[in-house]
Amino acid sequence: MESESHGDLLARLVAESRSFESSSKDAERNCWLVVHRHAHGVLPSEYDIREIPEDLYLEVLALHRQQA
Repeated sequence: MESESHGDLLARLVAESRSFESSSKDAERNCWLVVHRHAHGVLPSEYDIREIPEDLYLEVLALHRQQA
C-alpha cells in the first residue's frame, strides 16, 4: 500500500474538517477534531485532554482558512 503524502494528508484532513460544518462553522474546533481523530483514532470525548500534533493542526487550520 502506498503511503499518503503530507500534502495529501493535509488536503484530506481539511476536507474532513468541512464535514463538521453542518454542526459548527468554527474552523479551529473542526480542524482540532479531525487532527485528534487522525492522531488517536477516535473523536475526542467531552473531557479529552490528550495532546495532538500542534504543527499538523496549525497546517490544517491554515489550509482550511486559505481555502475559505
